Amino acid sequence: MNIKKTLPAAALALASGSALAHPGHEAASFFSGFAHPFGGLDHLLAMFAVGLYAARQAGAARGLLPAGFVLAMLVGAGLAAAGLALPAVEAGIAASVLVLGLLLAFAARLPAGASLALVAAFALCHGAAHQAEMGGAGLALYALGFSLATALLHGGGYLLGRLAPDSAAAHRIHRLAGAAIAGIGAALLGA
Repeated sequence: MNIKKTLPAAALALASGSALAHPGHEAASFFSGFAHPFGGLDHLLAMFAVGLYAARQAGAARGLLPAGFVLAMLVGAGLAAAGLALPAVEAGIAASVLVLGLLLAFAARLPAGASLALVAAFALCHGAAHQAEMGGAGLALYALGFSLATALLHGGGYLLGRLAPDSAAAHRIHRLAGAAIAGIGAALLGA
């Protein structure tokens, strides 16, 4: 992937949403879905933190955690679209920021199954929230947009986590970033 071409293309795609906001533009559904995870600090931090957390795991968990998040997020959106109201969605999203930040801050490594279950539970809340913000957009294209954006945020966190040098200073920075994310999550829970 050529980052010099991908970043400008992504920026243009995000900027085009307002031009496509009129009825009859199918792409508006995709772009509004794509923009949604970037529009809220809670979504952005949680999804980035999943990537960072996955980067510090061993073996298959590195790929399973982000993939499990996206899949569970789609399930959450589907359940919400079917009329099933998930309890405490906003609190679940704020808790995801707090807990994922704490996992990073303490460099915790849960068993892969426990990590996947935790990430999936949080993703259900994120998916339900995405669906609630859908407005008049079509669910399929909207979901494709927010899924792609989520995968990109996971990938950004993952790359940052994997490309960081294996040094004491890098580990401290990683843990401090986790503490900052957890602090924002705590503030979101208190708000």
